[in-house]
This record gives sequence, structure tokens and C-alpha cells, in this order.
Amino acid sequence: MSDWQPVKAGLVQLNVSDDPAANLPVTRALIREAAAAGAGFVLTPEATNLLGANRATQARVLRTEAEDPTLAALRADAAELGIWLLIGSLSLKSEAEDEARHVNRSFLISPKGEIVARYDKLHMFDVVISETESYRESAAFRPGERAVLAEGPAPLGMTICYDVRFPALYRALAQAGAEVLTVPAAFNDTTGAAHWEVLLRARAIENGSYVLAPAQCGTHPRRLSKGGRPRRSHGHSLAVDPWGKVLVDAGEEPGIAIVELDPRAVLEARSRIPSLTHDRDFLGP
Repeated sequence: MSDWQPVKAGLVQLNVSDDPAANLPVTRALIREAAAAGAGFVLTPEATNLLGANRATQARVLRTEAEDPTLAALRADAAELGIWLLIGSLSLKSEAEDEARHVNRSFLISPKGEIVARYDKLHMFDVVISETESYRESAAFRPGERAVLAEGPAPLGMTICYDVRFPALYRALAQAGAEVLTVPAAFNDTTGAAHWEVLLRARAIENGSYVLAPAQCGTHPRRLSKGGRPRRSHGHSLAVDPWGKVLVDAGEEPGIAIVELDPRAVLEARSRIPSLTHDRDFLGP
């Protein structure tokens, strides 16, 4: 167990459009609101800079990490406010010259505004939910290749959205030392209603870890893109404790939710059910 100190975390729930310039002031205001409420660790959702953009709009407005104005502004805010900031993810142009797809990248920012860790989403949301609703994230985004354990306000296992359906990732992070698992998301509203809470609670229970899941919510406005089906997100940003109890649910509107994190809760859950030390090799199937 680590020696991190209790910390107040602020989950930021957003309803972003496809216009990064319009989204940024709203995001910054909610981060400041969370910091003013005493949060020393603030988390934003997946797709903090934009959501719902078509390919043409993405090609026009997305930037590389070094050039992205949202990242630069939020790093400056973290330094000014003296907070740890998890930018749930930003859609960014790839730095690889031979890669046309973008990256979906999460950032942990220190109270000095420094990038402490980066994580590129591993699992791509390629699904057919119904005859009228399907997604192929891998066509637009390059999947990551590496799990990331970061040292921040606590030992953090960084993940994004669809990753939550792959429990082996979370077990590997917890067994490597993660005591807080971050799951920023823009979770589909259909699957969210059925699976969001139970998946997050399961990842917390299985690993005796806090799970923090800031989310996008509602129907996402299109300011720059034309045509296509409107994108909807489930909302309900959740914080779950290491015993599987939901500590806070942000509902369906943009805003913030504040929760206290205490390392003693991790120690207690893992002492009562020490399953992280009980894995066994097995034959088959």
C-alpha cells in the first residue's frame, strides 16, 4: 500500500459540441468551480475538447498534442489553481507521419502544470447496437498499446470508456499498484442505461480500488458539422468506493460532483477480500 493522503476529487460532467473553441470556456469554468469547492484532484470526461464531429470537421479542427489549445489552457489552469488534473481524453492528430487516424489520449497534469502521464485508449468501440446505431472507432482513431500506472494524488490506473469492459486491464493495473482507477467516458446512452453502473462497480469490487468515472451527458450540439445522426451520451458520472458503493452520481446534466478519497478504504477492502493475491494459473479451456 502507498502512503498517499486523503484527497477531495471533483468529477466534471460535460455536454461538449464539435467545436473545441466553444467547449473550452465551459470546461475551464467547471474545473474552477470544482477547485473552489475544495477539490485537489479534478477529472474531466473522455472527449473533453470535442464530440460528434464528422471526418471533415475533425481534419479541420484537430491539432497535435504540441499544438492543441485545450491542452495548453488546461495545463495553465492546473498550475494556477494548484490542482492535480486528469484530462479524461482529448482527440488529437497523430504525431506519426504515416498515420491518418487520430489518437484518443488521456493526460495527468501536476499542480505545476506538467504532463505527468499520457494514456492512449487501448480498446476501440467497434459495435453494432441496432440496425440504426453502429460505431467504428478504429476507423478514426489509432488504438494505444500500453497500460499506464501514474503517480499522482494517488497511484492511478488510467483507462478510457470502452476499456471498462475488459477486466484484465484493471486487474493488471491494480496488481501493479493502482489504488484509484480512472474511467473518463462518453458512454453511449443505450448501453449506458444497461451497463454503466454495474461495470464500474464490478471493476471497483474486483480490485478493491476507487473508480472515478467523469462522463459526457446529453445530446451533443453540432456547430461545425452537418448531417449525420445526433450523438447522445449517458451522463451519470460516478465515483465508486473500493467496496463497490456508489459515492456520487452526477445525474444527466452538466456540472460537478465532489467526493472524498481515503487510502484507508482501499486497505480495508483489500484486507477483507485479498483476492488480488489469490490468482492461480489454470489449464484450458
